[in-house]
Amino acid sequence: MQKWMVLILVVFGLVLPLKARAAPLKLTLTEGVIQPIPYAAPVFVAENSAAEDWSAKITALVIRDLNSSGLFREVSKSKYISQITSFASPVQYSDWKAINVQALVTGAVTISSNDQLVVKFRSYDVFAGQELGDGLQFVGTKDRWRRIAHKVADSLYSRITGESGYFDSRIVYVAEKGPKNARQKALSIMDADGENYRPLTDGKSLVLAPRFSPNGKQILYTSYETGFPRIYLLSLANNRRQVLENQRGTMSFAPRFSPDGGAVVYSVTKGGNTDIYRLVLGSGQSQRLTTAPSIETAPSFSPDGRQIVFESDRSGTQQLYIMPVSGGDPRRISFGKGRYGTPVWSPRGDMIAFTKQSKGRFHIGVMRFDGSEERLLTASFLDEGPTWSPNGRVIMFTRETRGAQGSSGLYSIDVSGRNLKPLRTPHGASDPSWSPLGK
Repeated sequence: MQKWMVLILVVFGLVLPLKARAAPLKLTLTEGVIQPIPYAAPVFVAENSAAEDWSAKITALVIRDLNSSGLFREVSKSKYISQITSFASPVQYSDWKAINVQALVTGAVTISSNDQLVVKFRSYDVFAGQELGDGLQFVGTKDRWRRIAHKVADSLYSRITGESGYFDSRIVYVAEKGPKNARQKALSIMDADGENYRPLTDGKSLVLAPRFSPNGKQILYTSYETGFPRIYLLSLANNRRQVLENQRGTMSFAPRFSPDGGAVVYSVTKGGNTDIYRLVLGSGQSQRLTTAPSIETAPSFSPDGRQIVFESDRSGTQQLYIMPVSGGDPRRISFGKGRYGTPVWSPRGDMIAFTKQSKGRFHIGVMRFDGSEERLLTASFLDEGPTWSPNGRVIMFTRETRGAQGSSGLYSIDVSGRNLKPLRTPHGASDPSWSPLGK
């Protein structure tokens, strides 16, 4: 049986089938030792002179995406025996097998007469000596070349691992400037690879906890613009915002959307007590979900919208609990030594990521939703605030360095505990939220 299979597929813009091939065999990755899959991606053939720069840029970005996942290893072009000079040329499988290439990806790029970018893709199982899947082509505007490349990488990732990709997505986060005791914080957004950065707020007011809507078009966040924490809803289409919760004598914070985008769950401090509330966006009707004389905060919906995980100190220490979406008696799920916080449910529904403080160190960890199989993925002076990639494979979080001038940055790690790496940002960064996969 084949261990892997590869298919390139583009599903952004106009997609045209080229030729039907055999369906791929999916490989599901779990914990344990993972050997990156060796693959080759020759520079896509430029089918006219106007396409030469575009073909090189698109190929390079596909390779960068795949390599960044830690699941793929590009075979150096210096080892190539065969060269791909035409999209229609037959593949010399023996030449690629000789340098231990398992997956071969080829492509072609054309700039059409009406100045459109046309990209075609094929992929091959070198060891089996056959083309895989449906060959497809993409037609779109040149200003979207990066999204095209991300879609290609997502599709290749998906066909090999059996999981959806995450490269064509975005990150909203808090950009930080200035000294630690007078730091300016503003909402910012960028592509998942750190490109296309742009600010969303001016940094004049403290902002916290940005969270994407399920359709990726809106952002919830907490702002101290009025002097007290208030929840705002920001539209990315026109940058308009509105106060979502503004009860007199209260503080509201830690918001998060329901999976269908129709409701928001958040915390309210009133009369010295902090509880969790749920607000229906259409009607504006709110419901108090917790009533204990303790601090309940950082709520997160399960993917099916039926349950909420949150942190509470009702047991005397900060622990994780799960309750029905309508409220009711919560069930404690964390029982290890230390303090647990900032839980967030995986898009797959099988695990919950969290921050743990234990023995003077901070960790990003995961556990099953019943509290079993707890695993700590990181350890440092301060790691906190996990967010899941759209496919539930990767976790991004904030890491702060020690010292009076310490800075914060964004890091990511595979759910298996592999491939810890920083994400490049123009300034200091914290509190990331991963968008859904691009449409």
